[in-house]
Amino acid sequence: MFKLYRKFTKIDLFCVLLIIGFTVLQVYITMTLVDFVQGIIKAITYVNYHNHPEAFIGYSVDWSMLDTIDKAKAFSLASGMNLTDEQLDSVVKVANASTADIWYNGLMMLAMAASSMLVQAVNSFLSAFISSNLSTRIRKEFYEKVSDFSLSEIDKFSTASLVTRSTNDIQHIQFTNIMTFRMVFQAPITMIWAIFKLQASSFELSLTTVVAIISIIIILIIVMALVIPKFKVVQKLTDSINNITRDNLVGVRVIRAFNAEGYQINKFEDANTKYTKIQLFTGRIMAVLSPFMSLVLNGLTLAMYTVGALVINEGKIDYASVVSFVMLSTQIVMSFVSLLMLFIMWPRAVVAAGRINEVLNTKIDITDPDTEEETKSVGEVEFKNVTFYYPNGENPTLSNINFSIEKGKTLAIIGATSSGKTTLVNLITRLYDVSSGEVLVDGVNVKNYKQKTLRSKIGYVPQKGFLFKGTISENVAFGDENIDMEKVIFSTDVACASEFINEKDEKYDYMISEGGKNVSGGQRQRLCIARTIYKQPEIYIFDDSFSALDYKTDKKLRANLNSLDKESTKIIVAQRIGTIMDADKIIVLDNGEIKATGTHKELLDSSDIYREIALSQLSKEELGL
Repeated sequence: MFKLYRKFTKIDLFCVLLIIGFTVLQVYITMTLVDFVQGIIKAITYVNYHNHPEAFIGYSVDWSMLDTIDKAKAFSLASGMNLTDEQLDSVVKVANASTADIWYNGLMMLAMAASSMLVQAVNSFLSAFISSNLSTRIRKEFYEKVSDFSLSEIDKFSTASLVTRSTNDIQHIQFTNIMTFRMVFQAPITMIWAIFKLQASSFELSLTTVVAIISIIIILIIVMALVIPKFKVVQKLTDSINNITRDNLVGVRVIRAFNAEGYQINKFEDANTKYTKIQLFTGRIMAVLSPFMSLVLNGLTLAMYTVGALVINEGKIDYASVVSFVMLSTQIVMSFVSLLMLFIMWPRAVVAAGRINEVLNTKIDITDPDTEEETKSVGEVEFKNVTFYYPNGENPTLSNINFSIEKGKTLAIIGATSSGKTTLVNLITRLYDVSSGEVLVDGVNVKNYKQKTLRSKIGYVPQKGFLFKGTISENVAFGDENIDMEKVIFSTDVACASEFINEKDEKYDYMISEGGKNVSGGQRQRLCIARTIYKQPEIYIFDDSFSALDYKTDKKLRANLNSLDKESTKIIVAQRIGTIMDADKIIVLDNGEIKATGTHKELLDSSDIYREIALSQLSKEELGL
């Protein structure tokens, strides 16, 4: 948690100093308010005795004869009462008592109460300001850090966990900080000030308060020892619940198709039950604190009045002082209650902060070089002895891959499922880094490009086309703040998407839902292809991006791409022979290794794997065999 406080700016630190200053002022006001409470009780008592002297002296008296110490001493000697100095002082105060004293103390109490309220409001504002600013910076830094993550780092934490950390965890830290800056200074200052104030006046009443404080400390230690380990488990279970909920929402079609609603509900209930049991455990333990604090507070009040009565009988103190001491002891206990709230919130906040720091301190695998190499060619891609292992993988996903593709040519990659096709193209865009060997784009190792520069050269259509919430034009021109509608229309024409777009009433202003759930799979693929065409890159990469298209649309779209730009290089990953048979070069992958390379006709003669795939999709007549 304290590591996050290193992100404080000078303004934040200045605000913290202001909070400390205003807290001292607030405690001073509170203690002064106690003095005025004591004063108004004494003023009421003195005025009452002034109006009823027989209750004070035993008979009526002219108070003007006793309004000074000298007159009171003379009266004491003349009456034979032999009053002590303290009693003489009380006589003079009763003689001089008036309702003006009550009004003065009462108004000062109101003034102190209003001032305390104002100072508390300022402190609350400053606390909210500091915590909100800190959370904003943490959230921004967290988002930027995750944006720089490679796919391996995202897989390490999981999407659900990253979402929980960026929302639930940061929100909990923010709320805890608001309470911390409001209470962490006020509670100890109030407590120490009140204890010294008590000790200076009455040892007996101070001892009573110390016993109450020790009781509170013991129960707090026991409770915290029981609940702190559970809070770590709570955060992990929160991740689990979010992950299951996310799967239910994203995979709702599959769940319903397989009638697996009950199965998913059971998974959720299992995680939810574990979460509930831990929350109930911590809640029940924490629930002990509230009645215990009430018991201590009420018991302390009773003890203070009991001890106070004994001390009053001994003539060491008066009733007004006892009342003020009860108020001071209440302030001490309430300070502990405030700290208690922090003790309840801090363990979870510390766990949340640890989870945030875990992400922020993660070393980025894929980083930009300090300087970029100058390109040696345009539109060329080359793999040199490339081998790749996934993190913690025992066997290589790709082994000793070597090939090159020249500018304006079309390279196709085909192979069985899990043969490494998608992994291969992910290395070109540097979503992963090679374990050994080199991937060159335009004659330069991709590691010697800044990621922004590298990806500006490449137009990538992923295997799972994803659309963002927004209009069709915003999705096609994704990343371009100044949308060029002519380019949008041209790109959709090339991608064969204009037909279904023009059928919609809103046309290019049609609102796409998150993930493109309100369009078909084929329409989603064509819009993703149009988005890549809008970018006009040097190199196009289509990762099985034609799978949802019918043969007619597939053929037309590829013809449009070929006529679009003769200078652009195209890399096509596909399962259908019809999609790749016109490519300049075809690579056959199997278990992460290149088994054959050549044109369609060459591979039909030289590669048993390619021939087998081709015959499984087309007849010998269609293949020209």
